[in-house]
Amino acid sequence: MKAIIEYNSRKIEIDVSKPIDISIAIDVNKQNVNAWYLEEPKIFPEEVEGENISVENGAVVNFNSIHFNPHSHITHTECVGHITKKVHSVNQNLKHYFHLAELITIAPIEVDGDMVIATKQLKMALRNKKRDAVIIRTLPNLNDKKSMQYSNTNPTYLLEETAVFLKDKGIKHLLVDLPSVDKEKDEGKLLAHNAFWNTDGPLRMDATITEFIYVPNDVADGEYLLNLMVAPFENDATPSKPILYKINK
Repeated sequence: MKAIIEYNSRKIEIDVSKPIDISIAIDVNKQNVNAWYLEEPKIFPEEVEGENISVENGAVVNFNSIHFNPHSHITHTECVGHITKKVHSVNQNLKHYFHLAELITIAPIEVDGDMVIATKQLKMALRNKKRDAVIIRTLPNLNDKKSMQYSNTNPTYLLEETAVFLKDKGIKHLLVDLPSVDKEKDEGKLLAHNAFWNTDGPLRMDATITEFIYVPNDVADGEYLLNLMVAPFENDATPSKPILYKINK
């Protein structure tokens, strides 16, 4: 099913019947992706008057509660409230959900013993393209990204200057297949977060960072229409379901 969308005075044709889901779900039936030293998420039937409320146990409905942290257990989108004293809500500050995005694949390089995404790599990939969002797929891109246990592994991250470059280029929405854009243990500096949200100047309230995505290998680099859907939690971060649509040329 094709649709024509007018975006910034440009008519874009997409096939809405072919969405590309790049989110990672919470799945307690297998090893769930995890970071930041927390236990696994839990989905469990609530107990009322000593009885578990599930159809399997004889109830007429399933009535599950979910215990999780969006930063640790699921694809999530966060705003500047993640690092400010005042907890700004991503649900309040993300006002638009369709964005012109560029998907790029990056092989991290080693700097001072860490694997990082460097500015020169993004400059080569983006060149003079005008985009609202950038989606970074890192190599190697294995299926185990969807169940990786990241705590105490010092995963790949963005250099501070790389985040400055994205901010200066006008990128509003950054999506990565990593647990964080910053180094796991950096003495609380959070250099890339602070640079991207411009905490030394006017805060970029409408800018977001989405972490823990997974882009399948058969999805080609290039231009897409991104639908950045978030759950309506009034919090600095919320579970999200970013969807890509290939743009018909």
